Amino acid sequence: MEKAVQPSLSTHSLFFQFEPTVRFSNFTVKSKELNRRKMNMRNRPPLISCCSDSAASRASLSSSAEVEAEATTATPSLAASTTTMTNALPMIRKRRRYRKQYPGEQTGITEEMRFVAMRLRNTKGKKIERDNSDKDDVNDESISTLEEDDGGGETWQPSMEGFLKYLVDSKLVFDTVERIVDESHDVSYAYFRKTGLERSKGLSKDLEWFSQQDIAIPPPSNPGLTYAKYLEELAEKSAPLFLCHFYNIYFSHIAGGQVIAKQVSKKLLEGRELEFYRWDGDTEELLKGVRENLNMIGEHWTRGEKNKCLREATKSFRFLGQIVRLIIIL
Repeated sequence: MEKAVQPSLSTHSLFFQFEPTVRFSNFTVKSKELNRRKMNMRNRPPLISCCSDSAASRASLSSSAEVEAEATTATPSLAASTTTMTNALPMIRKRRRYRKQYPGEQTGITEEMRFVAMRLRNTKGKKIERDNSDKDDVNDESISTLEEDDGGGETWQPSMEGFLKYLVDSKLVFDTVERIVDESHDVSYAYFRKTGLERSKGLSKDLEWFSQQDIAIPPPSNPGLTYAKYLEELAEKSAPLFLCHFYNIYFSHIAGGQVIAKQVSKKLLEGRELEFYRWDGDTEELLKGVRENLNMIGEHWTRGEKNKCLREATKSFRFLGQIVRLIIIL
């Protein structure tokens, strides 16, 4: 087939000119059907290629313009949103930092105070370092005068006059703490009444015995008066800080008092045991009960209150050390 269709398209009419021929080897066959279709196409009315209604055209154009305007208006906001999402920094989860625990903190406040006492002296009773955490200018001179072995007599020698001052000042301190605990309306003090560690009655008996031996009993000296006054003022300000002194007073008496009792009994009293160093029960068990109650209450204290308590522990050892020094002659 050489030429099948030759279309011709105009804006006024649309018709096709066909000259269909089929060529075979020696003759050409014209299709009658194709001729009939050709005639029909010529007789068909011309087609209109555009819409004749001008109003409809204008409406269509205006609607198209509105759509384009809306698209243009929406495009900046969409672009801005996309830009914001693209430029936003990825959220980085802040690492949680854990505070380093104080020595003995996991056990309780009494264990923390024990570490404070250990830092203040070594096995020979000498100070090994200053507690720089104390900002109140506390002089660390607590229990450094006590010796832990029998050779302590070579270092310090007790005197009867000094020992009586020590007993009188100690009685004043114990009277003060026991009276505050018994008379206070603070609920936390109720856990420390009738602990079995009370020393006031025993000290009264000892001083009475010395008086019967025609030995003059001196009045309270400055170390005892100063400490008793400080305890009264502290009890009005803060129960936690006062209770730290309360515990350290009994703890120091049990831990260091045995050394004093041994030396004094040997040097001055011809082996007599004083009531001050006698307890009705096991001292370790009695002190354990006080320790557990203080640790239980200390769980409700803030870290700041505990830090203040540790500084007060240093003060407590200082005051007690000044009272102990009353019995020695270097």
